[in-house]
Amino acid sequence: MFGSLDISTSGLVAQRIRLDTIAGNIANAQATSRADGQPGPYKRRMAVFQTGDGRGGPGVHVARIEEDPSRGILLSIPGHPDAIKSGPDKGRVEMPNVDHGTEMINAMLASRAYEANITAMEATKDMISSTLRLIA
Repeated sequence: MFGSLDISTSGLVAQRIRLDTIAGNIANAQATSRADGQPGPYKRRMAVFQTGDGRGGPGVHVARIEEDPSRGILLSIPGHPDAIKSGPDKGRVEMPNVDHGTEMINAMLASRAYEANITAMEATKDMISSTLRLIA
């Protein structure tokens, strides 16, 4: 019985990390430079899930956070400090590849999955409680 609580807990943790990643994407949707010093704008991040709890047990865990390699849209903003300095795209600024609609849908999916894990935990708790009442 406690195994099912552990499985649901791993799902809660994984969905929280997913939602944190989505929130970071939304927060950085206008960031035209990267915090790590690499050239270019912020790149959308995605949580990649893997089966197992990460310690050899059943469940799910976030194996890694990956960056979306797709290019963002180019906007013509010649005076911007992050504008491209030369070439055919001179004066354009590459914006982050974050789509608010996609992020909001992913946030709703993560929220619903989180709620489903809570419901599974409540059902397990009720089963444990019923069993204890029968024994006592």
